[in-house]
Amino acid sequence: MEIILKEDIIGLGYKNDIVNVKPGYGRNYLIPTGKAIIASASAKKVLAENLKQQQHKLAAILAAAEKDAEALNGVELTIESKVSATGVLYGSVNAATVAAELAKKGIEIDRKRIIMKDIKTVGEYAATVIFHKEVKVEIPVTVIAEGGEAPAVEAAPATETVATEEVSATETAE
Repeated sequence: MEIILKEDIIGLGYKNDIVNVKPGYGRNYLIPTGKAIIASASAKKVLAENLKQQQHKLAAILAAAEKDAEALNGVELTIESKVSATGVLYGSVNAATVAAELAKKGIEIDRKRIIMKDIKTVGEYAATVIFHKEVKVEIPVTVIAEGGEAPAVEAAPATETVATEEVSATETAE
């Protein structure tokens, strides 16, 4: 089923995109909630005309997104978190945590615009901030132990190598 999106939907598309979705998803969720309309021939013509008329507005939106992205150039985040002796975090660092750290630096960004996997260990990672479908910025995120002490991270890999040696020893014995 072809539909025209009326707003950005993460994982599906951006406003005014024509996308294919399963009929149930379109009829039962997207269309009733006003997030999309059916992409009939007349709706496509109206969309093309609207896009033609809004071209200068879209250019202004893109310029504003690029300006916002410039504010993040050179920004590096260091997040302190409680850590176990093996370097595993108590809890996790996620997009909401990154948004809160950016807010402390005076940069307000909605957490939904930040794409990253949950961080559960100490180390260096990257978070992607999406301002526009064409403007994306990667922010380096460093997670350190609270208080600055470095945990014994090397203990975890040592146990993994012992476990793999045991597995290979049992495989050769059979």
